Amino acid sequence: MTVQNPVTAADASSAGQGRMIPGFGNHVATEAVAGALPIGRNSPQHVPYGLFAEQLSGTAFTAPRVENRRSWLYRLRPTATHPAFQPYQGAALLRSAPFNEVPPSPNRLRWDPLVQPERPTDWVDGLVTYGGNGDVGTGVGVGIHLYACNLSMQDRAFFNADGELLILPETGSLRLVTELGIVHVAPQQIAVVPRGVRFRVELIDGPARGYVCENYGALFRLPDLGPIGANGLANPRDFETPIAWFEDVDAPCTLIQKFQGSLWSTELGHSPFDVVAWHGNLAPYRYDLRRFNTINTVSFDHPDPSIFTVLTSPSETPGTANCDFVIFPPRWMVAEQTFRPPWFHRNVMSEFMGLITGEYDAKEDGFSPGGASLHNQMNGHGPDRASYEKAVAADLQPQKIESTMAFMFETRHVIRTTRWAMQTPSMQSDYDAVWSGIVKARLP
Repeated sequence: MTVQNPVTAADASSAGQGRMIPGFGNHVATEAVAGALPIGRNSPQHVPYGLFAEQLSGTAFTAPRVENRRSWLYRLRPTATHPAFQPYQGAALLRSAPFNEVPPSPNRLRWDPLVQPERPTDWVDGLVTYGGNGDVGTGVGVGIHLYACNLSMQDRAFFNADGELLILPETGSLRLVTELGIVHVAPQQIAVVPRGVRFRVELIDGPARGYVCENYGALFRLPDLGPIGANGLANPRDFETPIAWFEDVDAPCTLIQKFQGSLWSTELGHSPFDVVAWHGNLAPYRYDLRRFNTINTVSFDHPDPSIFTVLTSPSETPGTANCDFVIFPPRWMVAEQTFRPPWFHRNVMSEFMGLITGEYDAKEDGFSPGGASLHNQMNGHGPDRASYEKAVAADLQPQKIESTMAFMFETRHVIRTTRWAMQTPSMQSDYDAVWSGIVKARLP
C-alpha cells in the first residue's frame, strides 16, 4: 500500500503525528513531502530533492523472501555522518547476555514494582535489567528489562544494535519518535522497535513505568494458527505502522547505541529523525492487546498457555521458541468439572511474567501491576494456596475474568538473573511461602 502525504517541508513537523497504517508485516510506501519517494527504483542517481537513499536491513540480504525484512529510507543526510562513538557513562543497570554476574538460580523469584527515581531520569537511564539468556554475539536469546522514568529524552536519541525491542508500558503513555514515524503507545498496548532504528522516548502524561523484551534472535512474527484456522489470536489487521514524519532541526543531539552489550555515544549536530520518505517492511509497529481474540476451552481442562501467544521469535528447533510473548487478557471461563486456574506444572521452557493491570487469576496476593516473577526451567510452580483453595471450592458457573492484563516472556533457555535482580530490596524473600500449608491428598 502507498500513503501519499502532499505537504511541504515547512509543515512536515506536524504531518503524520499519530497516523498509522494497519496490517502486520506489510510493504509500506510513505512520504512526508509529496514527490520525495523515488518511483521504479530504490537508489536512483538523483534522488528527489537531493535526499540520500539508505537501506536498513533487519535480516540478511539472502534471507528467504517470506522472512526478509528491509526498508529503504530517503533522508536529509546519511547516518554515516557522525564522529566516533565513545563509551557511555550512564545507565549502569543495563546488562546483556551472556548473563554471568551470579550463578543461575533454580528458585522461584518474584519482585515488587520498580520505585520511580527521585532524580530526573529519562527512558534510557531508567532501564534496569532483570536477566535473560543466550548470547547477544551469536544472536540467540533475550534480555529482560524494566524501566521507570520521569523525564522525556531531550536532545538525545537511542538505537539498539543488539536486537529488537518489545516495549510494554504499565503506567504512563509514551511517544516514540522514530526514524520512520511516530508511535504513541499506552498501557495495554505494545510497541516493537526494530534493531538499529533510532528513536527517542517522550512522556505524555507524567512518570512512566513498564517492561522491555530485547530479542536477540529471529524477529518476532505472528504464530501459525494450525487447527485454529485462518482467524484468531492477534489478527494482522490490528497491528499498526507509522507513516513518514521528519524533523529538519540543526541542533546538538547525543546519539546513544547499545552494541554487544555496552552503551556507546556520539554527538550529532542535527536531529537523527530526518527520513522524509521510506518504503519497505521493516518498521516500528504498535498493537493494542485488548484486540486479542482469545481462544479458550468450551468443554473441559485449562488449555496450555501457548494458546495466548501474541508474537513468537522461533528458534532452529520447530515449535520451541527463542521467545514467545504471551498474554492473559479478560476472558470467559466455562470449563466443566475443571480446575480453572493454570495448573501446577514443570516446564522445559522458562517463564518471566509481568502484570499490566488488575490481578492474575493464579495469584491471590503479592503479584502487583509493575511487578514481575520468574519460574525457571523444570522447577515446579502453579497457583498459590489461596487461589488453589478458592478454585477447588468454586461453584462452576460461567465466569468472566475482567479488568486484567498479565503477560509472559516464555523462552527455551534458562533465564539467568543479574546481580541487581538478586540483591534488590524489591525481591520478595517470602515468595515460596505462597505454597506453604497445602494439605497433602488423602487416600482411602
